Amino acid sequence: MKPTTTTMLAIRPTMSLFAPISMRCVFRNRSYATQSSHGGSESLSPKRRSVTPFNDDGYVPWSELSAGEKTARATQQTFNFGFVLVGLALTGAVGYFLWTDVFAPDSKISQFNRAVDKIKKDSRCIEVLGDAKKIIAHGEETTNKWRRARPVASSERVDQQGNEHLLMHFHVDGPNQNGVAQLHMVRRRGESDYEYKYLFLDVKGHERIYLENADSTSSVGKKQLSFFGVKW
Repeated sequence: MKPTTTTMLAIRPTMSLFAPISMRCVFRNRSYATQSSHGGSESLSPKRRSVTPFNDDGYVPWSELSAGEKTARATQQTFNFGFVLVGLALTGAVGYFLWTDVFAPDSKISQFNRAVDKIKKDSRCIEVLGDAKKIIAHGEETTNKWRRARPVASSERVDQQGNEHLLMHFHVDGPNQNGVAQLHMVRRRGESDYEYKYLFLDVKGHERIYLENADSTSSVGKKQLSFFGVKW
């Protein structure tokens, strides 16, 4: 029995001696792995993409840009500024065109509308053409069936005295008959208003109807009123 007891006592110190060593090795290995993983994550910094004229959103501060990236941002901003200037120029050109040709009191469209109103209010024209509410005026005949899309023929010129002349002719359709109207207006040099030289309506089978005629004797001595850039 004694040899057996001695053997058992000899084994216990051996197990107690190796157990702490293996645990310490495992702990050291885990600690080293943890430290190395933390150190690696700290050493890796996030890498941003390079700034170009096509992907620059202004997020990266100017101080952090390289020389090439600063050039790219300056190029992009110059292009954007130029694009804005072109847009403003086009908007101004369109606005000027609309004002001079459509909305201005002395524009071609305004003169055309006033001439049509005169025809619709004239009793002689109504007698020949028909009901004033059904009278329609339009430009030159085209393949387009929509009357509003037909352009009104007009021309402008300046004579040797510096007077501006506006000539226009258009078609007038009524429920009874159709006709052609002729318009000639003059804006004398140094004046801001147009004056009627003549406005008449020609209908086939009828005499010419003058609504305005500066050369007629009936207009001599007649005081004219100026309204919306036109002397009536």
